Amino acid sequence: MSKIPATQARPLSPHLTIYKPPITMTTSILHRITGGALYFGTLLVAWWLIAAATTESHFNFVNWIFGSWIGRLVLFGYTWALMLHMLGGIRHLIWDTGAGLEKHTASKIAWATVVGSVVLTLAIWIVGYMVRGA
Repeated sequence: MSKIPATQARPLSPHLTIYKPPITMTTSILHRITGGALYFGTLLVAWWLIAAATTESHFNFVNWIFGSWIGRLVLFGYTWALMLHMLGGIRHLIWDTGAGLEKHTASKIAWATVVGSVVLTLAIWIVGYMVRGA
């Protein structure tokens, strides 16, 4: 067995700076991250519901926080996480049937998941503003 000189040694795996992750891997990672983020967002929803069930001053305080620019940004992110996670779940449900497992089809479904989550999030927020008249 001959030894390869250090100048000619090849890396054991591609480095992150040269490796382009496929969209299916990216959406899988995002699905896991959004699942974790939804735990935090659900605590916010529970806080709002508890505030609604307690005093008016506590409810007004929570509404003030959620109505601030940072609160709306968090709620917008929560909406997007919810939509991406939901569509990712539907994607996995489709795969569980054995459909869409071909590489090109799986990539198209993954892109549809990302685009669909953005479109649904924007639609929810636009409709919300139209209904509120804000």
